[in-house]
Amino acid sequence: MSSMLPEGALQNQVAIITGGGTGIGKAIALNFAKLGAKIVVASRKLENLEATVAAIEAQGGEALALATDVRDMAQVQNMVERTKERFGKIDILINNAAGNFVARSEELSVNAWNAVVGIVLNGTWFCTQTVAKEMIAQGSGGKIVNVIATYVWTGAPGTVPSAAAKAGVLSMTQSLAVEWSKYKIRVNAIAPGPVATENTTRQLFGGGNLFERIASENPVGRFGEVDEISNATAYLVSDYAAYINGACLTIDGGQWLNKGYLQYFNDLPPKP
Repeated sequence: MSSMLPEGALQNQVAIITGGGTGIGKAIALNFAKLGAKIVVASRKLENLEATVAAIEAQGGEALALATDVRDMAQVQNMVERTKERFGKIDILINNAAGNFVARSEELSVNAWNAVVGIVLNGTWFCTQTVAKEMIAQGSGGKIVNVIATYVWTGAPGTVPSAAAKAGVLSMTQSLAVEWSKYKIRVNAIAPGPVATENTTRQLFGGGNLFERIASENPVGRFGEVDEISNATAYLVSDYAAYINGACLTIDGGQWLNKGYLQYFNDLPPKP
């Protein structure tokens, strides 16, 4: 899928994308680069990041890979300093790094809870605050997009740490959008539904029948594609969205509205 924005829409912008080595984060990085942005991708696995950088450079873009654990403030600060050294400024932050797994809540260990909340909530805050300080010092504003999920407001059995942490990120998004508007920093969120990535199919849904069932229960009858998420994110950080602040854009095919009733209606017998 090609970008929905015109060529050069993010020209000379510098974007940090956490979790940028795979899935949605990689798609966002590639799309932003096509639109003219200089890219920094950060996550714990350098080999994944290097593959993203190679793909960006192959299409003529500029990118930097930085191994970063967003739970560690010192590593986050290093990420910001290295970005400034390479590109001189920061215009965009995409908080995409996340951790999640399906487990019975009564069986969750303290370490499991802390691991997810540490990445999703604490890591998003560490990156957001550290980058925002640079944006404020630069005086030219900036754009921050936080990746959450629709189960923030619907709930989701088996993913309580992630749902709770992402709910905190939504509140953070809304609070900072108001507080930092005086610095010309816009803060928004996106809430993707199920998206067809390796992590989605293998780790969360296990592929096979469950994957197909979830897709069939979506009103549009399928999972989302990473390019659909990356295009929406690009719009939010572009000048075309200059009046959007503190919003959460839901990108799920209407899944959260369905509430499980679609199959019931589809199975109703025709009227006599």
